[in-house]
Amino acid sequence: MRPPNLIISEGLVDSFRAYKLNAYIFDSRQQMSKAAAASVAAEMRRLIAEQGRAVGAFASEPSHNEFLDELVKAEEIEWTRVIGFHLDELLGANEDAPQSHRRFLIDRLVKRVPMAEFHGLRGEAANPEAVCANYVALLKSRPPDFVTLDVGETGRLASINPRVCDFNDPAMARVVEIDEAPRHAISLTIPAIMVCPKLFLIVPDATKQDAVLRMIEGEITPACPASILRTHENAHLFLDRDSAAKLAR
Repeated sequence: MRPPNLIISEGLVDSFRAYKLNAYIFDSRQQMSKAAAASVAAEMRRLIAEQGRAVGAFASEPSHNEFLDELVKAEEIEWTRVIGFHLDELLGANEDAPQSHRRFLIDRLVKRVPMAEFHGLRGEAANPEAVCANYVALLKSRPPDFVTLDVGETGRLASINPRVCDFNDPAMARVVEIDEAPRHAISLTIPAIMVCPKLFLIVPDATKQDAVLRMIEGEITPACPASILRTHENAHLFLDRDSAAKLAR
């Protein structure tokens, strides 16, 4: 049975469960993005109706461009009751830097809707440990109701790659080593993501085939951080034909 407040639009070609993870395969990236945006929008409307606000943490990934375009066009979202966080930021990057994860979301989401609050990780701050502590305090004062996620080619979630992944990390945010310059980022950890009540994974493109295969059919292991999502009670994975091509369906 499809969970409530999950909207599947045209183009659905398959759906299945991988342990607890709900997965949906769409004919195209655009159809996948529309379905994901409709489902996130429905969840936001439900949260606002039931508790007066919706708190979300959003991924900052080019693979989410179409999803964000559809989300800002969604009808009847009271954005003035929405609080936004994001998942990670490059160490040393201010929000005007072209590579800034904050800038990505500010340009594609925050500037386009009247969001009540958006809290960005200050990658340029002189004391990144203090940034982590302050962000954790904010998260605890406004716990996210949902998270939108991408899965990297290594199985990465946010900036948590296999080299630094700890499913039992005691921290909610930390500085981690990453593969690309500037070599470090501030990131929410796996436990900080997993504690959120509802997760939406939006993972298109052929470049993600191997990561999707390991996430769905491989061992649940820090060697593929995204594999832990199979144990979440309310996680939803949106794929297109390209990203799902290696699955045994």
